[in-house]
Amino acid sequence: MQRNVTNPNATPTPTPLGPAEPVRWSPRRAGEASAEPDVPLRAAVWRGLNNRCPHCGQGRVFAGYLRVAPECAACGFPLGEVRADDAPPYFTIFLVGHLLLPPVLWVERAYQPAMWIHMAVWLPLFAAAGTLLLRPVKGATVGLMHRLGFGRD
Repeated sequence: MQRNVTNPNATPTPTPLGPAEPVRWSPRRAGEASAEPDVPLRAAVWRGLNNRCPHCGQGRVFAGYLRVAPECAACGFPLGEVRADDAPPYFTIFLVGHLLLPPVLWVERAYQPAMWIHMAVWLPLFAAAGTLLLRPVKGATVGLMHRLGFGRD
């Protein structure tokens, strides 16, 4: 729900994942309440997962494959200050392992193929899945960290 900033007593209007138009980001000062509503956790993570700014949902998170943009082109939010570091690879390895390890164990138990067949089939699958999931997982991590307040003064 979005609260009317000009009239705080107005009834909030429901919106699916935040404001329809980008809200210009401005830093919070110590002891100052924010005029803009906090983005819901689910919305921030979903926006990051889809390579959208977790703050406004309009601009892009990445300037390259994994390089986070210095700031959002739409709202000016400083995305470059949110440093995800080692969390996205850890989450990606965790997800890929949980997705592909059960089929590996099932194939081994049911058919007992030679080791070279395992390596020819599973190594490329693990590499491809890890490469394809790393970027969305890093975007979701940036969205999560934005919502939790990392990178703010």
